[in-house]
Amino acid sequence: MVMAEIGPNTRLRVSPFYDATVREGVAAFSPYNSMLMPVSYGDSDLEYNRLMNGVSQWDVSVQRQVEIKGPDAAGLVQMLCVRNLSKIEVGKGKYVPMCDHRGVLINDPVVLKHEDGTFWLSIGDNNILMWARSIAAERRLNVELREPDVSPMAVQGPKAEDVVAAIFGDWVRALKYFWFAPAEIDGIPLVIQRSGYSKQGGFELYLRDSSRGTDLWNIVREAGHPWNIGPGYPNPMERIESGLLSYGGDTDDQTNPFEVRLEKYVDLEIDDEVVGIKALRAIKAEGVKRRQLGIVLKTNDRRPGHAVWYKIQKAGINIGHMTNGAWSPRMQAMIGFALVNVDFAPGDEVQVVFGTHSNRGTLCELPFF
Repeated sequence: MVMAEIGPNTRLRVSPFYDATVREGVAAFSPYNSMLMPVSYGDSDLEYNRLMNGVSQWDVSVQRQVEIKGPDAAGLVQMLCVRNLSKIEVGKGKYVPMCDHRGVLINDPVVLKHEDGTFWLSIGDNNILMWARSIAAERRLNVELREPDVSPMAVQGPKAEDVVAAIFGDWVRALKYFWFAPAEIDGIPLVIQRSGYSKQGGFELYLRDSSRGTDLWNIVREAGHPWNIGPGYPNPMERIESGLLSYGGDTDDQTNPFEVRLEKYVDLEIDDEVVGIKALRAIKAEGVKRRQLGIVLKTNDRRPGHAVWYKIQKAGINIGHMTNGAWSPRMQAMIGFALVNVDFAPGDEVQVVFGTHSNRGTLCELPFF
């Protein structure tokens, strides 16, 4: 069988860690923020076990930054985010929903506030730089916006702290979740943050010189040898078990934050100038129409991935969709997220339609663990 290849294209960038991941044996990529993100090294069970029990090294440079600086930087960042950021501290990140004027979720970045008053939005898969520029122009704000030369690498798993401390020193152990600090190793400028797209603990190393990607990868790889470090990626099995939302994967063009368990990050009392806040107040007053739950399928079919949303039915009537799915080693079952009508609740038995066949499933609370 002839395998298709991705042709060279400046619209689809490779990361500073690309060569290193190829040497590690990357088996598959996925497009994300106009870049290639590694999503397999050929052994999903090994990669899951490494994350759960040891330490895993990820190329997540697709997690791009939108840099905002200037006299109106703080004002613009607040206008873009429906969470109150008035008390955000230097050196601390905050997870925030971003909405359009309809109150529809358009991203869920982490906001980082730097010492010089510069902010980074560490974004999911969407062109937030263009959105931020549009809002800044609309409001006539005095700001500078750009995508800086910043590329995150994640070190995740229960032994991640030991690896990062072995490289940078024990001071990193004192970093609280989402707190960050500047660092340098072998002349490579970085920002280190305790964060990452897993619930197994770890750090993200924000590389600030793309020419040193392979160098940084090798430093982390070498330091991690005593803990059997190996390559990985944002693991779908672990992230679903842990109840982590995937913007664009578990959301559509109608999804608001209340529907996908982000209500605690929405502050309806903030200023009317915040984009989408008026719409969110109206949505809240009228009542949310959908809710995100978990679903456990009654099947042993370890069907990988989720290329589309699958219809969920009750008594032959469509009540929502299964937005993702993966085999759960901890539950020994196929599990996923369900975005369903609010009339349905944990414990309800439903059918999930997979093309020409269907499987029975049970709705449940999230997270699974």
